[in-house]
Amino acid sequence: MPRIVTPALLSDLFTAHKANFKGGFAGVAPLWAQIATLVRSTTGTEKYEWLGEWPAIRKWIGDRVLKELMASNYSVENEDYESSIRVKKKHIEDDQLGIYAPMFQEMGRTTAAFPDELVFALLAAGFSKKCFDGQLFFDTAHPIGVDGAVASNVQAGAGAAWYLLDTTRALKPLIYQERRALDLVALDNPSDVNVFMKNEFIYGVDGRMAAGYGFWQMAYASKADLTPANFAAARAAMGGLKSDEGKALGIRPNLLVVPPSLEGAALAITNADTVATGGTNIWKGTATTLVAPLLS
Repeated sequence: MPRIVTPALLSDLFTAHKANFKGGFAGVAPLWAQIATLVRSTTGTEKYEWLGEWPAIRKWIGDRVLKELMASNYSVENEDYESSIRVKKKHIEDDQLGIYAPMFQEMGRTTAAFPDELVFALLAAGFSKKCFDGQLFFDTAHPIGVDGAVASNVQAGAGAAWYLLDTTRALKPLIYQERRALDLVALDNPSDVNVFMKNEFIYGVDGRMAAGYGFWQMAYASKADLTPANFAAARAAMGGLKSDEGKALGIRPNLLVVPPSLEGAALAITNADTVATGGTNIWKGTATTLVAPLLS
């Protein structure tokens, strides 16, 4: 005889599905937190006007110097994301739910990995998407000061892109904005229209989040060959950046982010004791290499 599908049975099944879903998290080691800061969102769109002003300390002489936030009006809008599956009622009646366990585990894995998708896609899109100052995140003409001066955080080339980042500060180069984390939900009431019309129960994950850009000064991108000379040029460009008042920003690039195709070149710079010609590798230990498969 088929099993009777009762609310109690459905509740137990959801608990089992949830366990499989959470089990899918176990094999995932997210990378996004290494390059992005988590911001808990409290509204549909978060404004980051304060990105226009780099925090700095000055000697207090006379009255405080009050600075207006740069009128960039940079904002990041949360978006809805979901993934859903169907479970046929007859499979519950026939106790065939084992066929769904891998599906819920995979749904858990993709849920755990999803922030990486958002963050690394945004990093790669920095050549075509704008940041708080109205310029592309990776651009040759970021305005600095009030005299028309500009600064660059990009190096031209025709190869695979690599990125040098300063992740030592409270705000990393990218932002992962979370309004509501992805979680498993169910439409499994026997009286739901999907059960009545199609004889199936629906399970899925949904949430609201987004990714955005932080300070462009903390990121440098290049499509030139990943060589010690170009790595040195990127470090020098970042280290030489100054505030609108001409004060050194103290950027300390510490993370070299590469796609798998550049792993060897990156490790030769950050890990090797010697260079190809046999001399000492002076750049060893100046940065950590992060290989990001999603940048392939």
